[in-house]
Amino acid sequence: MCDDHPADTSRRAAIGFLGASLATALAACSTPGTTSAKDPASGAVRAESSAGPDGPATSHAASPATSTKGPRGSFVPDYSLPPIQDGLAPVITRIPTKQPIVFLTIDDGAVKSPDSVRLLAENDFPASLFLTSNTVRDNPAFFKAFMEQGSRIENHTVSHNVNMTTQWGYQRQLDDIIGMQDFAMQQYGRKPALFRPPGGAYSTTMRQAAAAAGLKAIITWEAKANAGRMDYQYGNTLRPGDIVLMHFRPEFAADFAAFRAAQDAAGLQVVLLEDFLGVA
Repeated sequence: MCDDHPADTSRRAAIGFLGASLATALAACSTPGTTSAKDPASGAVRAESSAGPDGPATSHAASPATSTKGPRGSFVPDYSLPPIQDGLAPVITRIPTKQPIVFLTIDDGAVKSPDSVRLLAENDFPASLFLTSNTVRDNPAFFKAFMEQGSRIENHTVSHNVNMTTQWGYQRQLDDIIGMQDFAMQQYGRKPALFRPPGGAYSTTMRQAAAAAGLKAIITWEAKANAGRMDYQYGNTLRPGDIVLMHFRPEFAADFAAFRAAQDAAGLQVVLLEDFLGVA
């Protein structure tokens, strides 16, 4: 029957030739071994590579920059800061919460390494910085970089006398605490709301002095990053609501790595203590 329609046969052959030529040209314009697909979750186009005749193909699509940052969650506080009663500031060692969160606090300020700024920025970790004015007075501006990342400056006294509860009376303790309040206001534009006793020891007299200085709570801890490892007063892992102690020391990077590993293993997110407590 084909012999009965020689014109149709010629047209079909011509169309077939043109189709094959067009397919060859389109293939030549494509990047060998690379296809693209849309990510169903984000809608972004991603590159997918397949092996070519000369070995594995290399995708020429730009790779997104990697980052250790994770989004800060919005957590509705399920804990209320106790008020000052009978002239005594409350003492908080750990936040009783059902939220999967942990709080990072960093003390003193002796070592001012750019690595500490970088590590907190890369991980997007806000922290409460309990600074001692005698320690940071040589370069108070260093800590403004942390404030720009969302951290807060808090009170760790002027002198860092770890024996102040036994050696000093009420007035001298009050003067030492107020001295840091005034220093923080002068240097950072905010009076601290939280107080950490040097060495962690506190007394009724200190609670009175802290309240009189305008501080809303004394903050201690049950977990700390120290000498490149985590130390726990209870258990062997971080728990929701833990307040973690670190220091600005030469081993900051190792301590931070230990905290980061523990925080990740526990599935907890770092949030700012002041935000959760609702203190300005």
